[in-house]
Amino acid sequence: MTEFSSTGISRRGILTAFAATALTAAPTFSQAAGFLRGAGDIRRLRMVSPRTGERLDTIYWIEGNYIREALNEISLFMRDWRTNDVKTIDTRTIDIMAASHNLLDASEPYTLLSGYRSAKTNAMLRSRSRGVAKNSRHLIGEAADLRLGSRSVSQIYRAGVACGGGGVGRYSGSNFVHMDCGPVRTWGR
Repeated sequence: MTEFSSTGISRRGILTAFAATALTAAPTFSQAAGFLRGAGDIRRLRMVSPRTGERLDTIYWIEGNYIREALNEISLFMRDWRTNDVKTIDTRTIDIMAASHNLLDASEPYTLLSGYRSAKTNAMLRSRSRGVAKNSRHLIGEAADLRLGSRSVSQIYRAGVACGGGGVGRYSGSNFVHMDCGPVRTWGR
């Protein structure tokens, strides 16, 4: 991380200062597609992992530029917690997650249930559940399973669908929503 020695302010400190403006510039449902095309000056992602106890709050995009260090943090955070394998998470999925969160106007971070999954983990989960796809987008770093305590599965699902950026699955019985950057499609109840 680059430090500014004359003031003692780090690059992270400057990025954090911009975070407040991200909340005031949150898009509405009607603006979601524009947000994904580049509207807005800052993109931020906030998550917690009940599996690892870790928290993430990072600005990963400013004025048209992704911040490599922040993307690396997101990929590490979304690793397969069972094997500790890390895969680069597709920025399109990250954008869909961030845009959906903004549409929900939620102050709490997402709870990440599943991000990247190794082949070994995916095979184990498939042996336990019919709902796990053999060629899941989780295997290639293009999907996330998320929940918010302050929003219903239906609300999160509608926000994801409004983004029009990929697949959105509603898993009401398990209290989570799947988001990915694959073909636009929806499923679940």
